[in-house]
Amino acid sequence: MAMFVMKPISLMLLYLLLVGVAISTAPLTAGNNDHRQFVYSGFANASLTLDGTASITPSGLLELTNSTAMSMGRAFFPDPLRLRDPSPTGTVQSFSASFVFGIISVYDMMSSHGLTLFVAPSKNFPAMPVQYLGLFDGSNNGNASNHIFAVELDTWQNVDFGDINNNHVGIDVNGLTSVRSYPAGFFHDQNGTFRNLTLSSQEAMQVWVEYDREKTRVDVTLAPLAMAKPREPTVSAICNLSDVLTDVAYIGFSSSTGKINTQHYVLGWSFAMNSPAPSIDLTMLPKLPRHHPKGRRSWVLEIVLPVATAALLLSLGAIAFLLVRRHFRYAEVRDNWESDFGPHRFSYKDLFHATGGFENKNLLGVGGFGRVYKGVLPRSRLKVAVKKVSHDSRQGMKEFIAEIVSLGRLQNRNLVQLLGYCRRKGELLLVYEYMPNGSLDKYLHNGKEGNVVLSWAQRFRIIKGIASGLLYLHEEWEKVVVHRDIKASNVLLDDEMNGRLGDFGLARLYDHGADPQTTHVVGTIGYLAPELARSGNAAPATDVFAFGIFVLEVTCGQRPVNHQNTQDSQVMLVDWVLDKVQKGSFGDTVDSRLKGRHDGGEAYLALKIGLLCSHPFADARPTMRQVMQYFGGEIQPPDLCFEVLACMQREELDPYIISSRLSSTTRISAMSDVSGGR
Repeated sequence: MAMFVMKPISLMLLYLLLVGVAISTAPLTAGNNDHRQFVYSGFANASLTLDGTASITPSGLLELTNSTAMSMGRAFFPDPLRLRDPSPTGTVQSFSASFVFGIISVYDMMSSHGLTLFVAPSKNFPAMPVQYLGLFDGSNNGNASNHIFAVELDTWQNVDFGDINNNHVGIDVNGLTSVRSYPAGFFHDQNGTFRNLTLSSQEAMQVWVEYDREKTRVDVTLAPLAMAKPREPTVSAICNLSDVLTDVAYIGFSSSTGKINTQHYVLGWSFAMNSPAPSIDLTMLPKLPRHHPKGRRSWVLEIVLPVATAALLLSLGAIAFLLVRRHFRYAEVRDNWESDFGPHRFSYKDLFHATGGFENKNLLGVGGFGRVYKGVLPRSRLKVAVKKVSHDSRQGMKEFIAEIVSLGRLQNRNLVQLLGYCRRKGELLLVYEYMPNGSLDKYLHNGKEGNVVLSWAQRFRIIKGIASGLLYLHEEWEKVVVHRDIKASNVLLDDEMNGRLGDFGLARLYDHGADPQTTHVVGTIGYLAPELARSGNAAPATDVFAFGIFVLEVTCGQRPVNHQNTQDSQVMLVDWVLDKVQKGSFGDTVDSRLKGRHDGGEAYLALKIGLLCSHPFADARPTMRQVMQYFGGEIQPPDLCFEVLACMQREELDPYIISSRLSSTTRISAMSDVSGGR
């Protein structure tokens, strides 16, 4: 009888428990528009609108970005908010939000971009990953027509947006140039001192965002999890959101990644209009994943340690010897000024293990300045190419490393990413993104396994890709970058056979509008512009000349300087193409290995652009922007009239053209002293 009575009571308790769990993970909302509110203490069973890489994990985490490189994710509260009050003035009402977030990166204290809490007029608006945080793109960033308000938690310093550092909180209106920003941290209530917080510390933190319509003021407060909200906000700004937001709007999160393996999580979220945001139940929040769990002390060591003490004492001499040998094996050269470049410096130990001790089996190639090895970084498992460059001088090293670090901030799909560097005595190591299909010249001249022949479609795509990359270097980045060594062996192919321009060891930077300074002649014979022999002045026009030779090389399948049967007889590729053009046999210049399987119009366009770019007079060459317009059909390239062709074949105009016939296609530079070639 007792069992009969207890059974319905047990079922009732079980039912109430299940209802309680469901309520703890579902949003709590209040109905009228003046006091709309919700709270998520975890996101299990939450009906958010997800976009991009955003997802909800089984444990209830809102994962905005996973380990996918250069991706973005967004999550929206599914229902629209009516922000303006119904009065004649129709001003945006006061509102407040709170959320708990965490950023997990494979590197300690360094991650790839950040996340935002935003309010936007719709769930569908154009955006890009990397520096745009999944919120804007290059065409709409800063436009008043966006009607977007956001709070950014940014872990990457972007000078284009005026970021103050790589760890800050910013208040944004219609773009990523913050109205006001401040380093991440909080002001202590007792003494008012500021305590720094590292956004990518892999620890959960809480953020409060409050808008007061009477004061037209936005306050953003950051604090460690479980700490009460500090009285003084981290950053504030006077900002009338009635001039920004639309009547009906959506609230949500956005995030993006670059090359570094980073995950951005939201653990809990609350929102309210005309009242403080409801408290998030911190005890119900899911746990952040741990990528580097702390090792537990083994009980075996506790037992064995007393017994092993005697053996340890006898082994101290051997251990000391091994430590000294290991120190010299991994010894690096470090100067005080390198602290500014910390995140871009790799340890020699990591690179040594990544390449298997720089074993020959990992050797990718040997160039004029050193050897290139394939490697896999121990912690991130990122595949890299490590180039060892010899140097025996410290003169100009600081400036050289500064330029290397600057080049590491280049973001373009047609460039090989320069990740960082390492220094040892007499040796500099440059770390690049690994390209699995190697260099282009192996396919053009040496063949590969099975004698793979690049199709015309692949070649034309590679040519246009390199042109786009050069336009970015010359005109679209914060500085002018002159590559100075454009050639087929420096064009690398990714897993989809797309061409990327690499090897920035000779690149030179200067401000837009400034005149490049005279420097030593560097590059490869056959690709050097004629004016370099006179002035040594590297400029975008000299890159354009080398690009023109590169285009002819890819189209014709021949090296810039071809050796004939006799030892001293050499023919320049430009002269050979010009001779064919004057004879009216343009089609005969296309690589014979294609066996006629090519688009005649595209091949004619490529040859024409190649000749225009390799004009002996710098002023007669097009810019890379004009080249891209030629390829895109926006404008037509000028005709190759008889006068132009005759001018290009007058070798007496420049002694360089004659002397280059007597030289081999070797790379020349004063790289024995690192500063000498820059």
